[in-house]
Amino acid sequence: MMIRVLLIILLSLGFSSHSLADSANEILAFSDPEKRQRYYSLISELRCPKCQNQNLSDSDAPIANDLRNELYLLINDNYSDADILSFMESRYGEFVLYSPPVNKVTAVLWIIPAGLAFIGVAIVAFIVVRNQQDDEVEND
Repeated sequence: MMIRVLLIILLSLGFSSHSLADSANEILAFSDPEKRQRYYSLISELRCPKCQNQNLSDSDAPIANDLRNELYLLINDNYSDADILSFMESRYGEFVLYSPPVNKVTAVLWIIPAGLAFIGVAIVAFIVVRNQQDDEVEND
């Protein structure tokens, strides 16, 4: 009898977690395919505020579900993509954008990788030139 109860509990937990996992992949009705395409494009561009490094399409967090629903309503109310991104950014901050704009705050994020790449190329060029000079000295 106890085994049956445990089995029923485990099965019910399994089904409930499965239904939660499918919430991110819910099927929504759109009036035209362009709106549907915009929706899926935007949920891949917007980051879940809770999940740190997941976009809205990958996240199962309740806030991600709320944002997907909000996004669905905004698209059906004929907001432009720029208006939607601006709304989400004003409400949740720049963190919600996967590709933050270049400004005073985010300039460091854009400059450091380019600077490190430039330094790396300069070091390699210096080593190559020095090795060529050493080879010329040894050959003389």
